[in-house]
Amino acid sequence: MQRPRPGRTYHQRGGARAAVSLTALLSLSLTGCGVAGLGGDGDDGGGDAGSAAGAAAVAGIDCADAGKVQGTGSSAQQNAMKYWIKHYQRACPKVRIAYNPIGSGAGGAQFLRGATAFGGSDSALKPDEVERSKDICRGGRAIDLPMVGGPIAIGYDVPGLDDLVLDAPTLAKIFDRKITEWDDPEIGRLNPGAELPAMPIRPVHRSDDSGTTQNFQAYLAGAAPAAWPHPVAKSWQGRGGASASGSSGVASEVTSGVGAIGYFELSFARARQIKTVSVDTGAPAPVAPTPATASKGIAAARVAGQGKDMKLKFRYDASTPDAYPIVQVTYEIVCDKGNQKATLPALKSFLTYTASKVGQKDLSRLNYAPLPESVAGQVRDVVDTLS
Repeated sequence: MQRPRPGRTYHQRGGARAAVSLTALLSLSLTGCGVAGLGGDGDDGGGDAGSAAGAAAVAGIDCADAGKVQGTGSSAQQNAMKYWIKHYQRACPKVRIAYNPIGSGAGGAQFLRGATAFGGSDSALKPDEVERSKDICRGGRAIDLPMVGGPIAIGYDVPGLDDLVLDAPTLAKIFDRKITEWDDPEIGRLNPGAELPAMPIRPVHRSDDSGTTQNFQAYLAGAAPAAWPHPVAKSWQGRGGASASGSSGVASEVTSGVGAIGYFELSFARARQIKTVSVDTGAPAPVAPTPATASKGIAAARVAGQGKDMKLKFRYDASTPDAYPIVQVTYEIVCDKGNQKATLPALKSFLTYTASKVGQKDLSRLNYAPLPESVAGQVRDVVDTLS
């Protein structure tokens, strides 16, 4: 749902791989918190072969014969990964998938050390990372495969303020500590008639290197370059404010501090019932973060990667109606060539499922934005060529 722009009458809003023992790595990773998969209970897998075969037929999953696949990385996709792993392992009980949501920076680093079969990252590989990946991807290179999208919600906790609109310059000034009070005239201009309290703003950002941070800063730099002159990086570049590790940490900080505002994936806002900002993009009405509005934002992106790499390029300053502008896509980082033979069939099977219509169709129910089929179809084609 949306709210009309200031000046109108309105009050509504919407809410891999090298000489590393894979077995040892899988065992070690399970000691970390938040690991999804590799379970034998009813939630994460199991079932006899007959029932699994039936499940595979219904789901349309082409199972690998066996394999253990370890991934680490983006916490943004952890809820999607839990869902995918649970359903995949019910259909394919001979395969075990594990995913540890330790953050995009750490996940990418582990992949580039050859410690995992895939890495999850909310930002595409940099040229130097691609070059380093050639040591791991023998005869090939690492590539980015977009797999799950969604809005980066701006959550806030201000008593009595249930309907808030902000634009890119105002968000940039808030997170750079240039606007420090909730009753600032710039906020009032965007929210005529709202009772804004004379209360300090407490912005919260990620303390860990994060693709979510990089995407949020890319939006600020792209949509409000004069107000956000900082580099676009996985580490936070703004001045001041509180910090917390992971999206869940930022969400917790927002709910525990009156006057707080922070950024995280929509699923965290919905799970904790955190109020979210509608963004004034210059379109006829500000846009609230929803799976549908994020999908429209993602659909406007173009594939900018070379060869089999599917890095996406966004236009953050666009004012397309109903398109939420602060979006991100989580990529699965894999080798185009040089994958371990022991894990390759299971890796291809799992990623083919996650990019399938079956794997994507229920993501909106988890507050993610399904990939446009034009993109998902290309991803499946690339996965089929992995070697």
